Amino acid sequence: MDALVLDGVCKSFGSVQAVRDLSVRVPAGCIHGFLGPNGAGKTTTLRMIMNILQPDAGRIERLGDGEAGVLDRIGYLPEERGLYRKMTVARTLHYLGSLKGVRSEELRRRVPEWLERLGLEAWAGRKVENLSRGMQQKLQFAISVIHDPELMILDEPFSGLDPVNQDLIEQIILDMRQRGRTVLFSTHMMHQAQRLCDRLLLINRGRVVAAGGLAELQGRWPSNAVLLRLEGDGQFLGQLPQVVEARESGGQWDITLAAEADAQQLLRAVVERASVLSFEVKRPSLHEIFIRLVGGEHEATD
Repeated sequence: MDALVLDGVCKSFGSVQAVRDLSVRVPAGCIHGFLGPNGAGKTTTLRMIMNILQPDAGRIERLGDGEAGVLDRIGYLPEERGLYRKMTVARTLHYLGSLKGVRSEELRRRVPEWLERLGLEAWAGRKVENLSRGMQQKLQFAISVIHDPELMILDEPFSGLDPVNQDLIEQIILDMRQRGRTVLFSTHMMHQAQRLCDRLLLINRGRVVAAGGLAELQGRWPSNAVLLRLEGDGQFLGQLPQVVEARESGGQWDITLAAEADAQQLLRAVVERASVLSFEVKRPSLHEIFIRLVGGEHEATD
């Protein structure tokens, strides 16, 4: 079952086509990354999913769209903050939770639980305007999950957070998947997307440029990098015909192969000269894939 379906979705602002024939299926119970450079159309797409903007063409299906009030079964974390600055932290969470249909008695349990989980319990009675940027981001995240949504739409959820709080939000996202929830999030943080996501969608200039699981995306590009550990001296590695560069650090050799070379060919050549302790073909990271696909193209409107 798919939690979210976009089929041929298009959106223009005047002469600028922000989203072009975008199609994607997000399976239920997965974490799906939505990646692209600034101006690629990510935020525009998320706003169309949330019915804030209407597509010019195409179809969007959310949680099957089989009943009224489907948006109340979705949690949405916008990139920009929309908090009541003069309201206290606990009151903000209680009030916005009630707008999502959570009963008062349930909110009396959930609000302190989420404040504690996000490290905001000491700030419960303080006004939102007194919170740091990172604290406001955590409060906005709590608002988006207080009603226990089936589908989470997160626009740059790690923005403004220090590494400790990034790890905290990551763990909550993983816990949500464990409970069968679906998470779609956009981010510029490639290492987090690589670590968290079951599936990935990369767009540029409003168009899909790659989609699939990480291993699937990595498999589309042959690797010319090898990590190698040997017994003894490996200075001979730089003289092998398959090798462009060989750098040693901490007993590990980082080898760059010639464009036409094969990693197994290198392994056979090394085994003839030394005892191999470990040999790993280095697959391209998500960051490297991102750079290959979108390069320096950053025009358009997000």
